[in-house]
Amino acid sequence: MAAEANVLVIVLAGGEGKRLLPLTNDRAKPAVPFAGCYRLIDFALSNFANARYLKIVVLTQYKSHSLDRHISQTWRFSTLLSDYVTPVPAQMRRGPFWFQGSADAIYQNLNLIHDEDPDLVCVFGADHIYRMDPRQMVEHHQTVGAGVTVAAIPVPKHEARDFGVIEVDEGGRILAFHEKLDDPPTMPGNDEMCLASMGNYVFDTATLVDIVTPKGDAYTDIGGHVIPALTRAGVAHAYDFSTNVVPGQDERERGYWRDVGTLDAYYEANMDLIAPHPVFNLYNARWPVYTNRGAEPPAKVSRGPGGEPAFVDGSLLCEGSIISGGHVERSILAPGAYVHHDAHVTDSILFPGVRVGSGARLHRCILDKNVQVPEWYRVGLDHGHDAERFTMSDAGIVVIEKGKQL
Repeated sequence: MAAEANVLVIVLAGGEGKRLLPLTNDRAKPAVPFAGCYRLIDFALSNFANARYLKIVVLTQYKSHSLDRHISQTWRFSTLLSDYVTPVPAQMRRGPFWFQGSADAIYQNLNLIHDEDPDLVCVFGADHIYRMDPRQMVEHHQTVGAGVTVAAIPVPKHEARDFGVIEVDEGGRILAFHEKLDDPPTMPGNDEMCLASMGNYVFDTATLVDIVTPKGDAYTDIGGHVIPALTRAGVAHAYDFSTNVVPGQDERERGYWRDVGTLDAYYEANMDLIAPHPVFNLYNARWPVYTNRGAEPPAKVSRGPGGEPAFVDGSLLCEGSIISGGHVERSILAPGAYVHHDAHVTDSILFPGVRVGSGARLHRCILDKNVQVPEWYRVGLDHGHDAERFTMSDAGIVVIEKGKQL
């Protein structure tokens, strides 16, 4: 039996996340809360933890404090076997400038690769919702003898303009790679679907180091420069994510992957979790999603101070959340969220520390951390009025920024 490859994982977590504003006003995109108690980065890190790839560096840049703190408080492996998850800020090793793109971020941190001396490097994004066993992608990469393997998934053509789109031959070798075209090419025999890059890559170490090292014109972006160059060299292959098998996962969830780069995509991915039979199962004990649970007490649902009955249906209630005679439907309450008596919260997401006053009405809202909603206040019921005060998504989701006093 051949020796197992030495694998280093690089998680790219330095993007600005402008399309998620105002949720990224004060935090990096991978640090945005999800499903109440998780951060977006927890999903990628959990996949590697479950697969036992335990040498992980997280490259950070913009507004990274809350992300760095979350990683340091949550993601600790045993040092006995030299395993680690460590955030690495932009160190400006190559000069006085920030990362110029994903490939430049790796180039500026080649010392991490040289120190670990891996056979292969997994370069994954930090802000997608999915389960994946990366070992199967690594095995595929080794079997086909690729220089780089790109994880790919079919997406509707109208969504594909936001992704890199791949054209492949019958053997999976990439023939062309198109980065965010307005009219992307569709899959053979299917004019409605395109094969999109998931932003997850497995590289042979020598291939990665060589391609990100400048030789005249620098390749600063993986999707825009590196993958097209390796495609022209004939060493780029695609990995069909739909073939990935995760323990405890049913057929409905296989192939589930959500890019939460916009407010509407973020909202819909959260709402996926509270369906009667959700397609993405948070309760899979064989491939768990890890996070820092803190020391919060259990969630509490009780009558209000005047005996007002509470009602909860189709919702996620995290540790430390309290519903005191309130009405909550199809919503997610993060740790420390509090809904007072006679308040109605429907189809909404409440971040940690949100307090909803008695008699208030919230519908199709995202309330960031520590927002205080006064008694009898209304949000999400009058779009014209809400648009004058708050951020609204294309689909009409009202988003209230962190710490807002209404």
